[in-house]
Amino acid sequence: MNIVCLDLEGVLVPEIWIAFSEATGIPELKRTTRDEPDYDKLMKFRLEILKEHGLGLKEIRETIRGIDPLPGAAEFLNALRARVQVLILSDTFEQFASPLMEKLGWPTIFCNSLEVAADGAITGYRMRCEKSKLTTVRALQSIGFETIAAGDSFNDLAMIEASKAGFLFRSTDAIKNAHPELPAFDDYDAFLAAILAAL
Repeated sequence: MNIVCLDLEGVLVPEIWIAFSEATGIPELKRTTRDEPDYDKLMKFRLEILKEHGLGLKEIRETIRGIDPLPGAAEFLNALRARVQVLILSDTFEQFASPLMEKLGWPTIFCNSLEVAADGAITGYRMRCEKSKLTTVRALQSIGFETIAAGDSFNDLAMIEASKAGFLFRSTDAIKNAHPELPAFDDYDAFLAAILAAL
């Protein structure tokens, strides 16, 4: 039995932190997992900037409410879910994900959680498990699933490489050049056809 594991940001919805960077005018917040492979380092950097500027969960959620799925993403996801089980594996946080999941028709997502103070300040974060995307793919495989995985960033590579088929979607030139063995797509129709062919 097959299950498709998809990244969220950059694949189905715009990058939340880039949108927040644009909303706040803080360019440092544009840094994402496309730029920084070390997620802990990236999150500590982000939390320090939020603290410096007095920004918290409330302000980020206001930005998220204005984010829509990428054009064609909902249709792609619906067509894929009609053929195979789909699980979104994301390093985002449950406090961020709900408005986006609603706009995508409530697909299943496994993500992380933020530690938030009473005043709304984000004080830390908790990963669901170590190497969460790879660990989840391995767990699915251990209970009889064959996985197909796709993403756009450094933190997606392990789950992609561990799966029976893996793809890059709207990734960076640097990642595509470093992994020429991975089929790379930029439009949903070709992406969908490649995933379905791998089933």
